Amino acid sequence: MIAFKEWALICEALGAGTQSLVLRKGGIAEGREGFHFKYPDFLLFPTLYHEQVAKLNLPPGTVLPKPREDGHHEVTLAAHVDWTRNVTDWETLQALAPFHLWAEAEIEKRFRHGEESGISVAFVRVSRLSRPLVFPDSPTYGGCRSWADLPDLPTGTTLSPVLSEAASEARSAAVRRLLGVEHL
Repeated sequence: MIAFKEWALICEALGAGTQSLVLRKGGIAEGREGFHFKYPDFLLFPTLYHEQVAKLNLPPGTVLPKPREDGHHEVTLAAHVDWTRNVTDWETLQALAPFHLWAEAEIEKRFRHGEESGISVAFVRVSRLSRPLVFPDSPTYGGCRSWADLPDLPTGTTLSPVLSEAASEARSAAVRRLLGVEHL
């Protein structure tokens, strides 16, 4: 099963329904083509990067989740990409601030990184797995790459959307208006 590696606190926001955007510039291992959302459906693989608390707009006292004591990974969320857009205008990207947790300085750093300024934005609908996918760590899950192949979901696993269809569509429409596009 394919999974998208994302900071654990962003995964928590996606799973709580407080965020529906995934923003990505690309990792070191993305190659010459750079990053793009090449899968419409994927699991959200939370990563525990220790500096993420300082690089996100979070309430005071927010702490990073602790890794499992057994050294295994636990995946509880899946995402479906409704639409994507490459944002190459800094002011437009700034206007998206109410729809994500990233601190402006971190987004600007990523936006301006590389030869071309821009960020890939995906509007996702997130669902909670009826039972978590738990699996042992492996070197194949490390490194600066966005995508990872994970074991299959447990038999009988179902998905429950974290936002209603109406709430998700209203948020999508609001973001599309900020991007200046009615339909994507």
